[in-house]
Amino acid sequence: MSHGVSSTPASSAPVITGDLALEAAEVRMSFGGTAALRGAHLRVRRGTVHALLGGNGSGKSTLIKCIGGVYRADAGSVTVGGGVHAAGSLTPAVARHLGLRFVHQDLGLFDDRSVEENFGLSQGYSTLPGGAVRRRALHRRTASTLEDFELDVSPTDRVGDLRPSQRSLVAIARALADAPKDAVLLLDEPTTALAENDAAELLAALRRRADRGQTIVLVTHRFGEVERVADDVTVFRDGLTAATGGIGQFTLERLMQVMTGEANVAAADEGDRPAFDGPIVLRLRELSGGAARSVNATVSAGEIVGLAGLSGSGRSSVLRAVAGAAPLRSGDMQLDGTAYRPTSAGAALRRGVALVPENRLEDAAFLPLTVDENISVALLDRVSRGGVVSRRREARATARLRALFGVTPAHGHAVFSSLSGGNQQKAVLARSVERATRVLLLDEPTQGVDVVARREIYQKIRAAAAAGIAVLVASSDVDELREITDRVIVLRRGRVAGEIVAELSSAQALTRLMMSDVEEATA
Repeated sequence: MSHGVSSTPASSAPVITGDLALEAAEVRMSFGGTAALRGAHLRVRRGTVHALLGGNGSGKSTLIKCIGGVYRADAGSVTVGGGVHAAGSLTPAVARHLGLRFVHQDLGLFDDRSVEENFGLSQGYSTLPGGAVRRRALHRRTASTLEDFELDVSPTDRVGDLRPSQRSLVAIARALADAPKDAVLLLDEPTTALAENDAAELLAALRRRADRGQTIVLVTHRFGEVERVADDVTVFRDGLTAATGGIGQFTLERLMQVMTGEANVAAADEGDRPAFDGPIVLRLRELSGGAARSVNATVSAGEIVGLAGLSGSGRSSVLRAVAGAAPLRSGDMQLDGTAYRPTSAGAALRRGVALVPENRLEDAAFLPLTVDENISVALLDRVSRGGVVSRRREARATARLRALFGVTPAHGHAVFSSLSGGNQQKAVLARSVERATRVLLLDEPTQGVDVVARREIYQKIRAAAAAGIAVLVASSDVDELREITDRVIVLRRGRVAGEIVAELSSAQALTRLMMSDVEEATA
């Protein structure tokens, strides 16, 4: 990237001009009382790859869903194909009619079906009298599209047998197969789950498409991808357009500065690790499982260690392996100096290791049950005899935890689904802290909770560490990691990319390690 700088005040329109294929102007969108978009702008030149960047909660995904008609915007306009449309009037059908095509992280492919069957299921089948599918016509149509996309894939290949990059390209080819020549393709983080070589293959294909005139909006978190394929860049922050311009107008440092809102660019200063008098409670050696690849880490008694990384970086895989919720491929773990390899979450709990998972509603909550039942589910060995729960013991145990963690309402017979997100999270945290006598694992511990609940949760995490528990926190929230942890281990594409002392780091230092494709030395 060159050393020129181009940015626009958050309240002004972008400066990108030329033959525009797509423009979103003054788009506003609120959820309840929270503004996700506050007058955002996006201008995309025809025949270019336009990278849309922004941290979590910046509004980029919300804008894409407004353009696609998934969300009804509160205000603003979208110009495409020379026509101006009220952003709130768009629907998925209208967006498709206007030549807008979308491919999300979930590709929407059927792995057990052939490529041509996936095309047919998406676009419809041509049939013979009597309803039989015109197989030859479908085969020819699919083969022609694959050839146009320079995809070395047969229409009869089973999608589940393709390489990850090929699957992504099949999804893109399918989206554009019946699109007009001036269609705009919007990709929402297409490389998140791809290995480096697959991501490089996909990006090269996108660059070739753009060179042939295709207009592409690429939502990404990775700076290396921006530098590799983008012509123009727009950065969102806090629901507004913070900067926009040609790729040559931005340095890596400038992009990080705009994304984080920090005035000064700081390099990652690893510094000295904080000293902990407590022994090492948890040790991971070459741990591989899920998206994690050869991860080494230690957590001492009383220490709060952060796991930073983008979606798909492996941070959740590490926690799930430690919690016994997912198997290891290789590597080993030690707990208090002895071998540790739980075969289930229950086995981990018996060793004093408890997890608060990322998806509270799907993986941690029993929504139709009461608050007390949701808390006591992790305490059954304490509140039951002979397999029968003692309601008196349950009431005493849960009342103490509800009071300690400030779970409201004050009574425990309320249905769990009726609680606010913050109170649900505090209830799940309460039962996990109660069982975490050695290690507390937290995956996005304050996701979806308000500011007050966030403060309360932080206090409880610090209290657990002060009691000698080893705490491992996985989070995509850079500010949260800096505030709550003692040091941060950064994962990128499943591997440790670096380690930073939290109190000495800046948001830009963490962002650099998380998003840059340039390998950093591990501390």
